[in-house]
Parts: sequence; C-alpha cells; structure tokens
Amino acid sequence: MTILVAVRGWKPDHWIHALQEAAPDRRIVLPGDAFDPTTVRYALVWKPEPGYLATFPNLEVIFSLGAGVDHLTTDPDLPDLPVVRIVDPDLTGRMTEWVVLNVLLHHRRHAHYAAAQAARAWQPLRQWAASAVRVGIMGLGELGRDATRALLSLGFKVGGWSRTGKQVDGVECFHGTEGLGPFLARTDILVSLLPLTAETENLIDRAVIDALAKDGPLGGPVILNAGRGRSLVEADLVDALSDGRVKGASLDVFASEPVPPDSPLWRAPNLFLTPHVAAESDPVALSRYVVGEIAAYEAGRPLRHLVDRGKGY
Repeated sequence: MTILVAVRGWKPDHWIHALQEAAPDRRIVLPGDAFDPTTVRYALVWKPEPGYLATFPNLEVIFSLGAGVDHLTTDPDLPDLPVVRIVDPDLTGRMTEWVVLNVLLHHRRHAHYAAAQAARAWQPLRQWAASAVRVGIMGLGELGRDATRALLSLGFKVGGWSRTGKQVDGVECFHGTEGLGPFLARTDILVSLLPLTAETENLIDRAVIDALAKDGPLGGPVILNAGRGRSLVEADLVDALSDGRVKGASLDVFASEPVPPDSPLWRAPNLFLTPHVAAESDPVALSRYVVGEIAAYEAGRPLRHLVDRGKGY
C-alpha cells in the first residue's frame, strides 16, 4: 500500500526519509511522483491544494501534520473520510516551551531590559512573583492542558476557557459565551491556543482585548497567540499596543504567512514575533506516530484523535 506525503510549503525530504525508516514495507510518494493513485490508502498532509485529496479513490485515512486542521476543513471537496489530528508528546512539549518562554519574557520585563541594554542604561524594575500574575489559556485541549501544568509548576495563577465545559486540576475553568467575560476579567496574560473554527475566527478583537484585566502587576494585559492566526484581529492588537492598552504581545501565527514586509506588526511596540515555529512538526517523531496509528487501524483498532467535522477540530 502507498502512503502519500503532500506538504505544501515544507521541504518533504525529511518526511520521506523518516517514513521509509518507520515503514520500510510501504511505498512513500510525493504529488509530483509517478504512481498509481488507486494504490494510495493513507495521506499525510499539510495545506494540500483544495480538491487534491478527492482524486484518490481508495484513500482511507487522512493525517494532518500539524496541530490545526483548518487547512483541511475549509476544503469543500474534502473526502468524507477519517481525519486524524497529530497528538504527540514531542509536538505538545514544543508548544509548551514556547508558551512558557513567552509568558516569562513578559513577566520578567524582557523588552524593557533589552532596550535598556541597547541604551547602556541600568534601569531595574520591580519584579513581581509569578503567584501575583494571572495567566489565562484559551483552548483546553492537549496543548492547553500541558501548558497549564507547566505554568502552574512555576507558581502562576492559571485560568482556562473553552467552548464547552472542562475540568483541569488547579485551573479555574470557564466555558462558553457566558464564561468568556469573567475569564477575561481575571486574566493578565492571555494565551490563545484555539483551533480555527467559525466561532473562533476574529474572536480576539477590540472588545475582547478591552475586557482583559487592567489591575494586574504588569500594568496592563499581555496577549500571546500560538493557536491560529485568524483567531486574532491583528489591527486591533496593533492599535492596543500603540496606545498602551496592551503592554506586550507575542505572536507565532498570523492571518497571512509569511507576514508581509509592510505589515504594521513588524513595528508594533513590545511585540515579539516568531515565524510559526512554536511547535514544529518533527518528521521522525510524527512518522513513528502515524505508522503506529496505521498499524493499529489495520489491526482493527479504532483511530485516535479523530477530527469532529461539526466542531472543526
């Protein structure tokens, strides 16, 4: 049986090598290769061309190589087949590293000290304890829950918000439209790990930004987004950074990638940008995961981490 690797915007060489190592008995192909499309049973994809997956009549399972699946669910011709999200400790750990790093960058006033160093100025600020800072995680899936555990271990007060009710040990949980306001009001550092759905697109707008806590020790709210770029109204964030309503931000995902050279995001004050690298997909770790899922599926066991088409994640 053939495994297709269709990863638009990524170099596929590492994936081909990793998959061949993990599944030496399978043929691994790329979209440009010469192969019989009827032999393809499994597809590992990232941002495939719309309609492309519908050209494989015997395709059985689609694996999304990344934390989000909106690159698939927005395809009107996506085959009605199981779509599997990648949930792997390697990817989860990388995202938690980014979240913790950027929470600490703002908590420890790194932008101030970097500017002071550049100016050769000795300008100490009062440093609050982590226990004085309220972090709010939007999205309490695998990534969000792991990030909350790491932040709790550092002493931060952690709250969480999700579309439906969830419980996480040590975390004050909120859910739904009625829970959003109270969640924002108790949040000094907002961390979005939301998937992109009709409900989350443009969710973090001026109204949400202005509803964040203003009485915290950082002097105002901070916003982090490593979920999906289109969950955030970037113009509203730039305005809030420019007039001081938001004290700092870190973004790893954007409405348009790469960020255009003339985007005001590059010049916004106290904003840290990373180029969608918070949780890069490691070919070796994820290839082993996918091959293991294929083996379980062929043995008659259920696939894990299936996408709910109705929810969009």
